[in-house]
Amino acid sequence: MRKMISYTFLTLIIFGCDDEYVPKPKAYARIDLPEPSYISPDSNWNCPYTFEASRYSFLTIDRRHQNENCWYNIYYPKMKATIHLTYSEVDNNLGRQIEENRKLAMKHVGKATAINESLISNNEAHVYGLIYEFRGETASDMQFFATDSTNHFLRGSLYFNVKPNKDSLGPVIDYIKNDIQHFIQTLRWTDTEIETVTSS
Repeated sequence: MRKMISYTFLTLIIFGCDDEYVPKPKAYARIDLPEPSYISPDSNWNCPYTFEASRYSFLTIDRRHQNENCWYNIYYPKMKATIHLTYSEVDNNLGRQIEENRKLAMKHVGKATAINESLISNNEAHVYGLIYEFRGETASDMQFFATDSTNHFLRGSLYFNVKPNKDSLGPVIDYIKNDIQHFIQTLRWTDTEIETVTSS
């Protein structure tokens, strides 16, 4: 009886070793994202630009640059993401500001597998600029600048407070990119008069 058990056990080991081990594919936790919904800054907002941002985000002052006017963060606590907004006036230096913005964006070239650029052009609201979308394991996934070409320059950059992993963050990145597109579409300069065309 003991020999029979030993032979059975030995047979299981021999035949069991013939099967190749196949690792299971890496899985990521499902992320439930809310339906997009947007709100404008409250009545205490005192900056020369306004917009609509996700109601699931918080608008906070950039504590690292408290001396700068109207530098804010749009913070997504559940997604550990932040859109950093930096504002400056244009004083015959638009070309320099655009070039500085380009240099900041190009810092991500080393880890980017691709960079997509798209123009911002809203003649009615006098909002013009450029959007950079980065592919690959970059620290920032999307950056943009917007200007009226004469007075205002606003820069935005999206960062996550987690290790870059585009496979797991993909749905969240796409979600916030849509929020940024909405931000840009609703961006208005509060001291710019919108021209209206009237027929005589």
